[in-house]
Amino acid sequence: MSNRKLIRPDAEMKTGRSIRRKQVPPEQTNAEEFYYLKQMAAKTPMVVVLVNDEQLLGWIEWYDKSAIKLNRTGEPNLLIPKHNIRYMFKEEELKRARRRPRRSARATAQDAEPATTAPKASA
Repeated sequence: MSNRKLIRPDAEMKTGRSIRRKQVPPEQTNAEEFYYLKQMAAKTPMVVVLVNDEQLLGWIEWYDKSAIKLNRTGEPNLLIPKHNIRYMFKEEELKRARRRPRRSARATAQDAEPATTAPKASA
């Protein structure tokens, strides 16, 4: 027996072009920057919910990679580290939710099922 090496042509040789690896997605998509700039320019009243469920109302004056500055009327302005923020939304959404009370899941389930009662047995 002779010792032969199995030679497999690389994909590069088959197609005549080099194979590109999938590129790593960018660290920043600029979506966060766009959102902050839009809210800052309009001085949109925001609600910032912290990880301890505290809600802060104000508008964003500036931001950087690790914090935002929240201006508030009648109260001190705050520098909030981003890792303490659970989420944020526009204050108008809070007002809209108060006007339109949510129905509980139980109430909607009861409305969806027709009420059925067993017929009374006659004696």
